[in-house]
Amino acid sequence: MADALVSIVLERLTSVVEQQIHEQVSLVPGVESEIQSLKSTLRSVRDVLEDAERRKVKEKSVQGWLERLKDMAYEMMDVLDEWSIAIFQFQMEGVENASTSKTKVSFCMPSPFIRFKQVASERTDFNFVSSRSEERPQRLITTSAIDISEVYGRDMDEKIILDHLLGKMRQEKSGLYIVSIFGTGGMGKTTLARLAYNHRQVKAHFDERIWVCVSDPFEPARIFRDIVEIIQKASPNLHNLEALQQKVQTCVSGKKFLLVLDDVWTEDNQLWEQLKNTLHCGAAGSRILATTRKESVVKMMRTTYKHPLGELSLEQSRALFHQIAFSERSNWEKEEELKEIGEKIADKCKGLPLAIKTLGNLLRIKNSEEEWKYVLNSEVWQLDEFERDISPALLLSYYDLPPAIQRCFSFCAVFPKDSVIERDELIKLWMAQSYLKSDGSKEMEMVGRTYFEYLAARSFFQDFEKDTDGNIIRCKMHDIVHDFAQFLTQNECFIVEVDNQQMESIDLSFKKIRHITLVVRESIPNFVSTYNMKNLHTLLAKEAFKSSVLVALPNLLRHLTCLRALDLSSNQLIEELPKEVGKLIHLRFLNLSFCRKLKKLPETIYDLYNLQTLNIQGCSSLPKLPQAMGKLINLRHLENSFLNNKGLPKGIGRLSSLQTLNVFIVSSHGNDEGQIGDLRNLNNLRGDLSIQGLDEVKDAGEAEKAELKNKVHLQDLTLGFCREEGTKGVAEALQPHPNLKALHIYYYGDREWPNWMMGSSLAQLKILHLKFCERCPCLPPLGQLRVLEELGIWKMYGVKYIGSEFLGSSSTVFPKLKELAISGLDELKQWEIKEKEERSIMPCLNHLIMRGCPKLEGLPDHVLQRTTLQILNIRSSPILERRYRKDIGEDRHKISHIPQVKCRCD
Repeated sequence: MADALVSIVLERLTSVVEQQIHEQVSLVPGVESEIQSLKSTLRSVRDVLEDAERRKVKEKSVQGWLERLKDMAYEMMDVLDEWSIAIFQFQMEGVENASTSKTKVSFCMPSPFIRFKQVASERTDFNFVSSRSEERPQRLITTSAIDISEVYGRDMDEKIILDHLLGKMRQEKSGLYIVSIFGTGGMGKTTLARLAYNHRQVKAHFDERIWVCVSDPFEPARIFRDIVEIIQKASPNLHNLEALQQKVQTCVSGKKFLLVLDDVWTEDNQLWEQLKNTLHCGAAGSRILATTRKESVVKMMRTTYKHPLGELSLEQSRALFHQIAFSERSNWEKEEELKEIGEKIADKCKGLPLAIKTLGNLLRIKNSEEEWKYVLNSEVWQLDEFERDISPALLLSYYDLPPAIQRCFSFCAVFPKDSVIERDELIKLWMAQSYLKSDGSKEMEMVGRTYFEYLAARSFFQDFEKDTDGNIIRCKMHDIVHDFAQFLTQNECFIVEVDNQQMESIDLSFKKIRHITLVVRESIPNFVSTYNMKNLHTLLAKEAFKSSVLVALPNLLRHLTCLRALDLSSNQLIEELPKEVGKLIHLRFLNLSFCRKLKKLPETIYDLYNLQTLNIQGCSSLPKLPQAMGKLINLRHLENSFLNNKGLPKGIGRLSSLQTLNVFIVSSHGNDEGQIGDLRNLNNLRGDLSIQGLDEVKDAGEAEKAELKNKVHLQDLTLGFCREEGTKGVAEALQPHPNLKALHIYYYGDREWPNWMMGSSLAQLKILHLKFCERCPCLPPLGQLRVLEELGIWKMYGVKYIGSEFLGSSSTVFPKLKELAISGLDELKQWEIKEKEERSIMPCLNHLIMRGCPKLEGLPDHVLQRTTLQILNIRSSPILERRYRKDIGEDRHKISHIPQVKCRCD
């Protein structure tokens, strides 16, 4: 971790020196030579840090030296930020002039730099071995196989748990039936519970299934709130314990439920009885399934059936390790050579699935016998501390990470246990800490994605949620991995469960905390101690909706001037962000999403020169953004979906680094707000962009100024018109780049479609939605779109007939189309494909949805009988429903082979 921080300081120091040269700002005499000396010291220190990190586990003196070094590195980062901003302000204020080629900056060597050199000199006392690991990650293994054998060797355990949940053990008693899975951390308790929870028989057996991560502390009020939120799919606006208990009883009364309580630690019988008594009103057959590391908890709960989860057998351990370590290596000549070493490594894991998976994934990319023996013979296996608390496998895998990725992993300690971690948000937080740097060929965001994938492939993340392309977009951390991250950052990252008593007890040593998640509980907290955390770099205070937070906010911002990341999302009380936010000159990440009462951002926001991410999505009361937004020249992500504002400030067009801009509204207010031409220079945009208010664009020449053809990274585009005729020319000028993957067109008002919709101009298009294009009498020849997978056509009242014009002239029509939805075509009477058509038409069609087509007389036989159709869904289309009912429909023989046919007329 210290290695990564020192590297950041060295990089920033070099960058600032380059900046002052570029801006023709010179330093006072002597400072430049001192900087060169400091850079030399930084490099010398960095060369010994790998050895220091390994020795700190056993040598407290080394650990203390590294802590001091990190403190100095953090302070130096703050100073360098201030220096960079000072140079920028000289540029903005026009200090340089024609008569003076350089401006002298009165800048002496700051005290953190001097103190760092003093601490650095102590390295000679420890006789460190000088070494330097390769900076770049080794070959990145693919993540396609990292979900291998989530539950390996647990078939019998699964069957027993299922039998108890489904009432097959004939042990039914009065009162709640409680099943407990207990065992050492990393054995797979949560995974086994999740397997049972998601089993198809369990889903069918219970009226309600509720999963609550309990952890420590055990708080009945929070558990009650979670239960209500899961059942009602909305957060209860209740904070009184008695009211919450009554709400839970209302939700579960008379229902057969399964409640999973994951990771229970409390042995407080009074708290447990409070929860259990509230749940007695459920129907017979209800179950509680708990996981815990402590057998004493099992006894306290008066468990009906306790299931100890032991280690895997020697044979199972070796088989699991082999499956992971040798995956994707068919007929590998070194397999036999390394098999025996691998078995010995698996044996050292003592039957813990997490440890086996971790080392298996580590060694998947190690090809030499020397590398495998290094893991086998490492002294880490002898460390008593890790025997008790944390698997040595995690430390071995952590040591093998490049320093930059070590730093990114350890930062994850700031998230509470069992948090869902959004990949893109995590990457933006890493960026805010300067943990990512562009290597010339890759943007910071792509470097961050590489690091994320690397950590996922090494089992540091789990429970993956993926997008349609198979990319991980969300994940969690195993409890033991989280404990390990907290061990690495024990004086650096904290999660504070805040109530009045806890805040008052916070020690003043918390001044050294750098990253904190603030969880505000029931009582009204006192934030005086928080003000003392003057060196804080990260403050995550999601859903901190107490009025006390609102009152304290101006003072918090006034004191915490070193912040780089601030998350106040989902605060339901903030109406105006205090002007003190302008003092946060280091701030790079500001999340205000779903602060639904937020009405104003202060003009002082323009002082946030370093800001990279501003998330205001869901701020539905925010009418506009400050005019000074154009000064945020480092802004890369403006997340502004789900807003009700009427436009963007004119200066938005100057933010050429923008990668994220969810919504661009073409203004009708002239010079103060954005026009379509302001998109011209935003060629780094990627992801999704929705352009609204296109009725304000009066001619094609104006539309051409947006230069959408040059937005090569844009993946998902929405064009919102306003039902007006004469828009074809404007639409024609808005032709996107052929890389586009998804296109949505709303309220298009012309009778003819733009020519670029017809084929090669949309060569990569997978998703197309046409909505409320009411004047169009026919559909464009979309069958020529070679990779289109999903097509939706809604509310096109002018279409009365669909024929060959829809198919186009390709030899294979809609070759990749999987889902076709036609909805709200009130006047559509016929859809036909000529019987003589010899072409291949929709060969991959899987799902056909027909809704709201009351006049449509029938569906093409070709679509029903000569495609791979698996699901036919007909709704609010009475003629079709009569014809294609599976029991009595006149054309039921045409659909008898389709597995799922759903016909319902509203």
